[in-house]
Amino acid sequence: MKLSNEIVADIKRDYVYQKLRNNERIDGRGFTEFRKIRIETGIIDKAEGSAVVRIGDTEVMVGIKMQPGEPFPDTPDRGVIISNAELVPLASPTFEPGPPDENSIELARVVDRGIRESEAIDLEKLCITEGEEVWLVFIDIHVLDDDGNLQDASALAAISALLNTTIPNERFGYGDDEILPVRDLPVSVTSLIVDEMILVDPSSDEEKLSKSRITITTDTHDNIVAIQKSGAYTLTEDKLYEVVDISIEKAREIRALLRDV
Repeated sequence: MKLSNEIVADIKRDYVYQKLRNNERIDGRGFTEFRKIRIETGIIDKAEGSAVVRIGDTEVMVGIKMQPGEPFPDTPDRGVIISNAELVPLASPTFEPGPPDENSIELARVVDRGIRESEAIDLEKLCITEGEEVWLVFIDIHVLDDDGNLQDASALAAISALLNTTIPNERFGYGDDEILPVRDLPVSVTSLIVDEMILVDPSSDEEKLSKSRITITTDTHDNIVAIQKSGAYTLTEDKLYEVVDISIEKAREIRALLRDV
């Protein structure tokens, strides 16, 4: 008898859950262990900066484009960051073609908030003429393969691409090209909460167990600059502190890898 896709999915969910109840993950990792992280920069010739990040089988590409434009009225002497995420249908059977949905909007916001609130880019140095013209920094996130934890892969790809970005002054007649002034390295760490268990860097199979997810972004000084909570659940104070401590520790490890790249 051929089993339906729904029955197979339920069987796999039960298997993943039982492994967790036995303090095991299906890929053999510890609960606070990331999958293998690979970073490659400078992969799009026509972009001002670019990077591909792979966390396990999750793959995200980010391209950076820059052009002159008007500043916001309340920040006339600062450049502007604009983030956008595209969930390519080929990356996952759950992604659909069409305009951005709530998932892509949330993903772009998580990335944008971490960069903005950490002040990773010195936006004052992107002012061309105060009140008239500044550099606009477009961060375009493209999900190529989704095997879980798009949040951390996208955030890491974004900061990697920014580190690889050159301001195109020559193209617009403003003088010599310059390296984008990046002054901090925000890193996000996403944890899935299943019962009382904390799973860092959840895979897609693990994400099917729960919608209770929290992403904590910290800067190079271990300050929390952004938190994104998904799902209807309540964390005790002790459990929240535990997640924060884990996130800071894992962010330090990833930041060291980022510096090497």
